[in-house]
Amino acid sequence: MSKAQVLAALEEAGGRYLSGQELAARLGVSRTAVWKAVAALRADGLPIEASTNRGYALSPAADLLHADGVQALLDPDVARALRIEVHDRLPGTNAALRTRAAAGEAEGLVLIARAQSAGRGRNGRSFFSPPGGLYLSILLRPALGARQAVQLTVMAAVAAARAAESLCGAPIGIKWVNDLWKDDRKVCGILTEASLDVESGLLDYAVVGPGFNVAPPPEGWPAELQDIAGSLFSTTPPPGTRARLAAEFLNAFWPLYRRSRLRDFLPDYRRRQVLPGRHVEVRPGRAAPYGATVMGVDEECRLVIRPDGQTALTALGSGEVQILPERKET
Repeated sequence: MSKAQVLAALEEAGGRYLSGQELAARLGVSRTAVWKAVAALRADGLPIEASTNRGYALSPAADLLHADGVQALLDPDVARALRIEVHDRLPGTNAALRTRAAAGEAEGLVLIARAQSAGRGRNGRSFFSPPGGLYLSILLRPALGARQAVQLTVMAAVAAARAAESLCGAPIGIKWVNDLWKDDRKVCGILTEASLDVESGLLDYAVVGPGFNVAPPPEGWPAELQDIAGSLFSTTPPPGTRARLAAEFLNAFWPLYRRSRLRDFLPDYRRRQVLPGRHVEVRPGRAAPYGATVMGVDEECRLVIRPDGQTALTALGSGEVQILPERKET
């Protein structure tokens, strides 16, 4: 019997005590097996209360961001394919997973951190990731070329939006290419990194890492993020939210990844876009920025724009865009 089964039963009880006999009968094991599983869960740091003649109960305020808690919430096919590790703090889940990938780790390892000390965003920028957020990365070994790698970010954005929306109950938009928005604020960023096999032209591995702002940090957002950052919940979220969010994301992402069919995720990605009709500043790497109006996203997941002063449309496969104030065209 796995610890995950006992944990799932206690979570389902919602703080109500379950006797060792009741748990044993429900799970088809001995009371001794239940006792050992509870002892192991408590050793992992889970706040399980024990009371003579009453049994065991999970503290109502429990934060179930533990590997067993996430594993218990995964769909059966997803649970069989993935291996979950949860760490108190990592410099960055992507960096840690890339090291494991380079050493030959198999596809399907998921690293989750309760906090990151050196989280990164796109182009090497720092990513504010205090305790209370959800930071995870998943190792993939897809049969994709470098030009197709953007599809991993797109399907991850769709999966993350679906998962976040199901938990917070508010509409979640996507800002091309990799940010989730709620109430015009960024609530999630996704960093996708990959290693290319030069001989085959295919990816050796890819690491996809969404980082979610679950609730506002107690000390507030840093000054540079106060006008940008938001969170899925405006106050303390329900107990166990981070584990459920991790599981919802993985349950949504893994089937999309295994099928890898554009029709399964591209329509939703386009529907959620927050940029069409907006006037933006395009920042194309080392070239000079320029203004443009966003028209939409094409079949290759590129951002279609009309540069200022031009009638022809341009499709961006990479780069960044910043929304400009005031002007808006449709």
